[in-house]
Amino acid sequence: MDKFIIKGGTRLEGSIKISGSKNCSLALMASVLLAPGKYKIINTPDLRDVSTMSLLLENMGAKVDFSQNLLTIDTTGVNSYEAPYEHVKKMRASFYVLGPLLARFGRAKVSLPGGCAWGPRPVDLHIKAMQKLGAIISIEKGYVIAKTKKLKGNLIHFDISSVGATGNALMAATLAKGTTVITNAAIEPEITALAEMLVKMGAKIDGIGTTTLTIEGVDELYSCDFENIPDRIESATFLIAAAMTKGKIELNNTNYEHMTAVLTKLEESGCKISYDKKNIYLEMENSPIPTDIITSVYPGIPTDIQAQWTAYMLLAKGTSKITDTIYYDRFKHIPELMRLGADIDLVENTAIVNGGKQLSGAVVMSSDLRGSASLILAGLVAKGTTEVLRIYHIDRGYEKIENKLNSIGANIKRVKTDII
Repeated sequence: MDKFIIKGGTRLEGSIKISGSKNCSLALMASVLLAPGKYKIINTPDLRDVSTMSLLLENMGAKVDFSQNLLTIDTTGVNSYEAPYEHVKKMRASFYVLGPLLARFGRAKVSLPGGCAWGPRPVDLHIKAMQKLGAIISIEKGYVIAKTKKLKGNLIHFDISSVGATGNALMAATLAKGTTVITNAAIEPEITALAEMLVKMGAKIDGIGTTTLTIEGVDELYSCDFENIPDRIESATFLIAAAMTKGKIELNNTNYEHMTAVLTKLEESGCKISYDKKNIYLEMENSPIPTDIITSVYPGIPTDIQAQWTAYMLLAKGTSKITDTIYYDRFKHIPELMRLGADIDLVENTAIVNGGKQLSGAVVMSSDLRGSASLILAGLVAKGTTEVLRIYHIDRGYEKIENKLNSIGANIKRVKTDII
């Protein structure tokens, strides 16, 4: 197992190329199950989650090749409709295969998912959507068992906007007989990209990018090539890292339109920001101004930057509040930040950060993907040396994060450790 050793106190300055979106990659990889053929997904990040999804697809009979961020998948030989626990337990996004398997094979056996170690995130919205399309579903020994002779279009309304459930319903509906209308659909960029790939495969979808999606089922879909979108969470993480070190950064291969809420808050905290079509520029000269955030569905502040913002506000001289309305219990990074000297009070789903105190290096432990990022960011500004354990969490969603940060002035080493 690996850990990071971080020597804090260095200023970050330089340019970083942003990788393809982790969350989008996993949805695109699931969509290839809808039709036999050879697919190329360009700009795929080299991540543990991508490897996990690749193993799952191979287990179903697909041939997968990954080289220099080009993912090639041949689904001609897919002959299994089961997603076993050994793969799905590692990440929730594996549950995306439910819709495509049902649409293509008329049946699916998918393990209830695992993923980050914080709080229950039920899959009932996914299941109800499949039932609306005519699937008969039971849960047996930890597996969702779904069957149908033929999916049929229907009205699907989500009481809560859900990226995963929207993606699953969207994929299943492409091959359903008749018309499906999804209301209160998620409008995250990852869903828009998924819909655009499905259209390239031959699907008929109206309302892309809006909360109402209308899908006219087709008899057959076809393989295609598709370019993944930039990772907006990685972009936000590096912008925050530069701001924390009073640095200057240029992000390449990103999309500011996916990040307007985050960029607005960074400016509110004192950052100077500019951008063009594929680049974002940030410069920070002073300590940040205390700035509250409340996470919400897109286009609001994403829950996936809540932990990083908490670390950022540790440097602000004053009090700030970070409220997560998406996942109320996503705060396992806070006790670890306190080991570095953070002064944080947690009241229900709000972290009250009393900033302006010097952080000191310590040994801390990751518990989830974005919490890991917050510990790394805090280590960059802590006095002395910080050790971050269980960094396999960070490898799930950030492509060689230590190399990218070191390239702009950080001092991070990845070393082996016997500590579990």
